[in-house]
Amino acid sequence: MSNNFPIGYDRRILASVDSTNAEAVRIAKTVSGPTWILGLRQTQGRGRRGRAWMDPEGNFAGTLLLFPQGDPHSFALRSFVMSLALADSFETLFPHQVTCQLKWPNDALLNGAKVAGILLETVALSAGQMALAIGVGVNLKNAPEASNLENRALPPASIYGLTGQVISPEAFLTTLASAFAIREAQFNAYGFDPIRTAWLERAANIGQMITARTQRDEYMGRFDSVDQSGHLILDTTDGRRAIAAADIYF
Repeated sequence: MSNNFPIGYDRRILASVDSTNAEAVRIAKTVSGPTWILGLRQTQGRGRRGRAWMDPEGNFAGTLLLFPQGDPHSFALRSFVMSLALADSFETLFPHQVTCQLKWPNDALLNGAKVAGILLETVALSAGQMALAIGVGVNLKNAPEASNLENRALPPASIYGLTGQVISPEAFLTTLASAFAIREAQFNAYGFDPIRTAWLERAANIGQMITARTQRDEYMGRFDSVDQSGHLILDTTDGRRAIAAADIYF
């Protein structure tokens, strides 16, 4: 196993686990610092809004248990930090082979196809303190069948299918953990501004017409930006809207 793991971060590699996010909740009160959990086999993976996340063997299923300082409202901004870490990892491992874009709020695309997703969940600790579980799923070897996806979802792809390269979950973890540690240090030192700028440089379909579907409504407009709170800024016929959470369709 590589020794190039970032200083200050621990890791636990499990042969099988129901959900790495669930494992993060279970161990949250027993660890003292940021800890990566890697499940080589995940049997009950979850995506946003309770959707199932398929994890064929050989894909990456991991969670970073993080103990952020500061305002809990800033926790959600770690989705952008982790998204950039994914982009940095892909660009490091597969230079000149693929083009990475980031889809608000939590997906990574390679050559226009979805290869990775992020799921954030808060974890209650003692005395009102909170931790953050950042779940990451990456199609390293296999992509789910398109027929299993909801209508209008982007086509899925795998790293192997796009590049012909095989990378193990353990090796990918080392690269991703290092990339995240760099971006998290940037976030802690300089705030959200440089993270936001770097994310917008990789934003999929920025400046184009998109559809944002919340749990109550659906809006169509031009994807203008992301604000300081991480909200999607949409220019619609009824004016500019700041959207905190939605599914996005191109």
